[in-house]
Amino acid sequence: MSLRLGYGTNGLTDLRLDDALLLLADLGYDGVGLTLDHMHLDPLAPDLGTRTRRLAGRLADLGLEVTVETGARYVLDPRHKHGPSLLDPDPDARSARTGLLVRAVQVAADLGAHAVHCFSGTTPRDTPPGTAWRRLESALTPVLEAAATTRVPLAIEPEPGHLLATLDDFHHLRALLGDPEPLGLTLDIGHCQCLEPAPPAECVKQAAPWLRHVQIEDMRRGVHEHLPFGDGDIDFPPVLDALAATGYRGLTVVELPRHSHAGPELARASIEFLRPRIPTNGAPAWRP
Repeated sequence: MSLRLGYGTNGLTDLRLDDALLLLADLGYDGVGLTLDHMHLDPLAPDLGTRTRRLAGRLADLGLEVTVETGARYVLDPRHKHGPSLLDPDPDARSARTGLLVRAVQVAADLGAHAVHCFSGTTPRDTPPGTAWRRLESALTPVLEAAATTRVPLAIEPEPGHLLATLDDFHHLRALLGDPEPLGLTLDIGHCQCLEPAPPAECVKQAAPWLRHVQIEDMRRGVHEHLPFGDGDIDFPPVLDALAATGYRGLTVVELPRHSHAGPELARASIEFLRPRIPTNGAPAWRP
């Protein structure tokens, strides 16, 4: 296969982590998008190092690659979704999120992960855009230093409704930071359909030089709702052809965080949908 498929553990939260990994290996996935959260690998656990080493062995036994994702909803603040963010008005709160990302980089290095995913967060009320961008730049600097030391890329995701929402916003951040080598891009194919002016396949081509992580699901134009394949508007063969043409060799991870109630079945249905549409050895993708 010209692309390597994974499935996000944020869509398997009703399963124990080992059960989720075994399921994905049995279904034929190449890897896993591991969201650091309390129900799987808790980044705040006092024995995180021991748990991480044990997990690294299990991933190796199952032949699964891994990307570390940091989109857990309540891992730092049990009352505020994704709080605190890198844009929080409180410097100590921003520092807590920065610290979590630095820890995620170390976990990724210990697991042999190919990238660490993150996002900017939403702009707090009454915060001027310039102030928000300066906060983001400052908060990410220690994370990028850790990424450079461990040689694990940091892949920031344009997220609808966030300060960094589009590919143009990603390039704005690159310019602010001086285009640091460890900074790459998480491209969510559904977000392209939702928000970007160009079609998803064209977004892939535009993003190719900076791709470090890819998330994939179906979505409708203008509606930020992650959908199972076939329930949205995306024409997937051109997207998968474009991804394969970039030479991207990281994981392309199915992202269905609100579907854990049907996680095992959707993991099966997703790989059965994607696999025949992926171009192989230069052959065109299958068109239904």
